[in-house]
Amino acid sequence: MSIAEELGAGATVVNYSKTPPDEPTLRWIVDHLEDPITTLVRRDAVFAKMGLTDDDVATADQIVSVLMKTPRLMQRPVVVKGSVAIIGRPKDRVRDLLA
Repeated sequence: MSIAEELGAGATVVNYSKTPPDEPTLRWIVDHLEDPITTLVRRDAVFAKMGLTDDDVATADQIVSVLMKTPRLMQRPVVVKGSVAIIGRPKDRVRDLLA
């Protein structure tokens, strides 16, 4: 059961691998993210294989550019409620936002 269901909150789930966010959506998320925007990019094996460094994702424009090219680098889940976006880790953050 998802946290949204548990709390009785309506939710729309968007699978980023099937429907990657477009540029305006990414910019909206970056503009409304309560977390540091640099945390929106996963630093995983794909990040390393691409030869990326923290300097490559230091600004909003860089983050949007990288995520447009490689959506799988987006940290997830991203949870949006109203005009607030958060990265839903740890899960208690999602509960706090949706409660």
